Amino acid sequence: MFLADQWKDYAVLDAGGGNKYERWGDVTLLRPDPQAVWPMAAPKKVDAHYIRSSSGGGHWEYAKKPPESWEIRYRELSFIVRPTGFKHTGLFPEQAVNWDWMASVVKKADFPKERPFRALNLFAYTGGATCALAAAGAEVVHVDAAKGMVAWAKDNAAASGLSDRPIRFIVDDVMKFVLREQRRGRTYDGILMDPPSYGRGPSGEMWKIENDLYPLVEECVKILSPEAKFFLINSYTTGLAPSVLTSVLKVALKGRGGSIVADEVGLPIARGGLVLPCGASGRWEN
Repeated sequence: MFLADQWKDYAVLDAGGGNKYERWGDVTLLRPDPQAVWPMAAPKKVDAHYIRSSSGGGHWEYAKKPPESWEIRYRELSFIVRPTGFKHTGLFPEQAVNWDWMASVVKKADFPKERPFRALNLFAYTGGATCALAAAGAEVVHVDAAKGMVAWAKDNAAASGLSDRPIRFIVDDVMKFVLREQRRGRTYDGILMDPPSYGRGPSGEMWKIENDLYPLVEECVKILSPEAKFFLINSYTTGLAPSVLTSVLKVALKGRGGSIVADEVGLPIARGGLVLPCGASGRWEN
């Protein structure tokens, strides 16, 4: 398992009964998690509890209302946490294990200053990976269909002291952007994507992961540079096993060499040495 176990400002304190009990800095949250099917004792201190509605969506209930937003740190990076109306906080902490891996690949590549490492982050959300790559010395293109998420990513880059780094923030449908990059002849040394199960682009474009993942990966391979060092696919979708991501990468990257590893992604649970599964990642490294 790829285990994100290097956090200091974040922890899963406990999990079970369809919930996870977390510490985000000084704030404790209780949020739904369908993977936590085992029992859990009632937490002693919960600042905010997200409760699902039987009609869809949900709402927060507060014992102690946290600030509208606050910052937490991971290594040298800072991120703005903001609980939203759809249970998310603007950060997926399990992805720190992938941030560390990609940062190490960038640093090992040791490209000359006149030839920066170029990375493309698709479905880039609030930019956790973008910040990690930029801090490691990469030139990053950050693409997401949601304007609000891209604005949040800019704020995270600023909070991490990366505003002066070469990061391009783009609001666009990812497939349309990749096809345009092909026509421009632009290539990348590392590509990552964290696609949703289902979504819509800025102009109403439909996305279904089981139908659209492989065609997107296939087009992305066409904009990998000859010196490309990594390709990462992350999937929180429970239906996509690590072996599926292995197969996608093997077929799409046939003839490129390198090695492929795929596994579950997880977060350690403070109680009893348990682990909370958080989807899967497939990694190609050359």
